[in-house]
Amino acid sequence: MALRRLALVAFALMTLTGCRMLGSRQYEYDERVDLSLDGSALVDVNASIPALVALRGLVLDVDPEARLDRQAIRRLYEAPGSTIRQLSSFRRHGRRFVHVQIEVSDIHQLSKSAPFSWSRYSLERQEQAFRFLQDVGPAAGRGIGDVGWRGDELVAFRIHLPSRIQFHNSPAATERGNILVWEQTLNDRLAGAPIRMEARMDTQSILYRTLALFGGTFVAALALLAAVVWWLSRKGRRIVPA
Repeated sequence: MALRRLALVAFALMTLTGCRMLGSRQYEYDERVDLSLDGSALVDVNASIPALVALRGLVLDVDPEARLDRQAIRRLYEAPGSTIRQLSSFRRHGRRFVHVQIEVSDIHQLSKSAPFSWSRYSLERQEQAFRFLQDVGPAAGRGIGDVGWRGDELVAFRIHLPSRIQFHNSPAATERGNILVWEQTLNDRLAGAPIRMEARMDTQSILYRTLALFGGTFVAALALLAAVVWWLSRKGRRIVPA
């Protein structure tokens, strides 16, 4: 969990600085699920207030100069089995954005939170693999007037998987090892174009494999050292004069 949180902090910092590495790509809604094989997850959302209102129907003030009601945001994202870990805001392109991080004990329960209710999440064991599914349904489609959208904004859903990926249906290349991305234009998401995200992965986490490999290497090194010490001690006894 600590390693995942460090990775998520780096991801949030990149988003908060405007994702300069992504050039002109404008993400109005960016959701990332950092999944564990036991079904728990850390979920990061970076989204503009207008996007949360238009896409999710949340009751928030889209005026970028309005005071952000943090308690209202917390109430909207609270749900059984979910704990809000971080909440911050920033402005970009004349709009206010928020970053919310939620710790979820069971990914299947995430859709009970109003902002995530458009999705259905599933993680199931299937013989030699875990299968993850996320079906994203229609947006709320709430009208908000002119908020400065140009028409080239994007919506992204990202999944950080904990083990080696066997299969996925993402149209994009895998990012930084185990991050899969599905994108839509904001206009398509507002129109309710569905997204079905699927991935299958190994039943053993990469972290567990790494620790097991490290442990095995360490034990082997100790065994070799012990053998060298034993050999030197026996050699020393043989050459001691009578």
